[in-house]
Amino acid sequence: MKKISLLLLALYLTSCSQKKRKCTDFKTGTFEFVQEINGKKFTSTFTRTETLQIETFNGKTDTASVRWVNDCEFVLQKLHPKTMNERKAISMTILSTEGNSYTFDYSFVGDAKKQRGTVTKIK
Repeated sequence: MKKISLLLLALYLTSCSQKKRKCTDFKTGTFEFVQEINGKKFTSTFTRTETLQIETFNGKTDTASVRWVNDCEFVLQKLHPKTMNERKAISMTILSTEGNSYTFDYSFVGDAKKQRGTVTKIK
């Protein structure tokens, strides 16, 4: 009986710690992403529709297609890449949502190395 109680307690605790994801709240809108590169903070702003994302970073604007895999995963592909690196699609996965922000993992499609960031919805 003691083992069953411990098992139920463990299951209860792990189910409570799951992060909520209201990904559909973030499919479209205007967003801000702040990242640190070599100790300096950079901000990019982007507007996303169901099929396009227009991003301004460091004074430059780029457009990418958006292909939703499911409610919490999508793939970005630049429409006018200038380099071979820009031709690579980027896989994005929303891990958790809270209020007007979400935490996500991103990587080049097929690349095992992922990075993490947080985006804030501003409109």
